[in-house]
Amino acid sequence: MAEREDAVAGAEAVPGERGDGWAGAFVSLGDGWDHGDGAGRRPADEAGKGVVVAFGQTMKTLRLREGLEREEFGRRLGYSASTIASFEQGRRIPSPRTIERADEVLGAGGLLCLWKEQVERAQYPVFFQGMAALEKEAVELLSYDTLVVKGLLQTEEYMRALLRMRRPVLDPETIEQRVAARLIRQDIFDRWPAPLLSFVMDESVLRRPYGGRDVLRGQLEHLLLVGRKPNVVIQIMPLSCEESAGVDGPFTIVTRKDGKRFVYAEAQGTSALQTDPEQTTLTAARYGIIRSQALTSRESLEFIEGVLRSL
Repeated sequence: MAEREDAVAGAEAVPGERGDGWAGAFVSLGDGWDHGDGAGRRPADEAGKGVVVAFGQTMKTLRLREGLEREEFGRRLGYSASTIASFEQGRRIPSPRTIERADEVLGAGGLLCLWKEQVERAQYPVFFQGMAALEKEAVELLSYDTLVVKGLLQTEEYMRALLRMRRPVLDPETIEQRVAARLIRQDIFDRWPAPLLSFVMDESVLRRPYGGRDVLRGQLEHLLLVGRKPNVVIQIMPLSCEESAGVDGPFTIVTRKDGKRFVYAEAQGTSALQTDPEQTTLTAARYGIIRSQALTSRESLEFIEGVLRSL
């Protein structure tokens, strides 16, 4: 059986970060990366492909040096010969655990492991590598959403419902790839030390039956489960609230281990990662006001239960 993939890049710095305060505005097509069939991920851009091809050639050279056929090598790693071929030809990206196992089986002495960070990062397009690295390193993540449930909180059925609504229409394979990639990002909830995670969403998000009532019911039940985790706070901004500091739209604030703060926002296929200290501080203050205007965590879970009962 193929191992579950760890889909988060291991970069320590945010690519594109500049001294003028902006990491840049990057073109985004939603998730921005592809995910394979469980046997490995597809590289996301040309630069990533170069890294993955070079890694694959290195692994093939070491395999031939050991006199192993693809079938035998695959058997030792738990993959088919065709999957090994995909790795060696740079068409799929092996997980970090697979790279470690391959290094051991081939007696590479750590040579393959030197590629882990670059290969893992290659699954993301350049514009999303910074945010992917931040999610992995976050000690705190704050999110305000007004249109849909945050990707980190979505169920599989809710994800598919949203992706099927995309225009231009996405093909079924692309939808499944993006669902798999988004699910892997949810590993943030199981990480230790546990990051502090806060989500505020408008009441309208809870009431839009994307995919139908059954899909919405499952999504609300999932929110109740996640919202009871000790490091997670979910709050609802009720429609009856006459004031909201979140009128400018959704955003996410990530604080890294070194204390540096970043603001990420997406709209209509574009994204921006803000790093300017003054702006990130003001955005964090705005988020604090939004939280104070929303229902408390306890009131919000009760509110979600009420919406669930009404379905």
